Amino acid sequence: MSRLVERWGRTQFALVSSLVWALPMAAWAGSVDLQPGPGPWIAFGVGLVLLVAWLVVLSRLGRIQVTARPRRLDVAAMKRPERTWNLVFLVFLCGLIGWLNGAATVDWNILTPGLAAGKTSAVGLAVGLAVALVVFLAGAVISWRKGSAAFRRRAVAGVASASAQD
Repeated sequence: MSRLVERWGRTQFALVSSLVWALPMAAWAGSVDLQPGPGPWIAFGVGLVLLVAWLVVLSRLGRIQVTARPRRLDVAAMKRPERTWNLVFLVFLCGLIGWLNGAATVDWNILTPGLAAGKTSAVGLAVGLAVALVVFLAGAVISWRKGSAAFRRRAVAGVASASAQD
């Protein structure tokens, strides 16, 4: 654990390790109304147990020493533009995940006859959904690139100031 925290930093380690409990919870949320039986509730229970374990790991995270160096998701070291682009990225990423979740869990048989008949409302909905997907995807890619560029500027400035002090 210490090596990963040293490599990624505390924030990125916390984000990546949250997948341990978030994935079982997502499996539960996506299947609880579609799959009868105990399966989704087992995923929910596993997710809750792993959430508790993750919280225990996070409580010990502050005690791990890390060397001071530029890291991509070091919130305390970020300048305002980098924080802003990262927030914009998270918004678009949440929209994309929501779109994909909706696409995976909605019964599309309701829309198919309307599309086949060429109904304006069904075509408009399909076009709107496609446009939303493109916007979410493009927004995530553009904001990630802008955030990465802001990080590189911060990292170069940090290296330049460190070498000026030597």
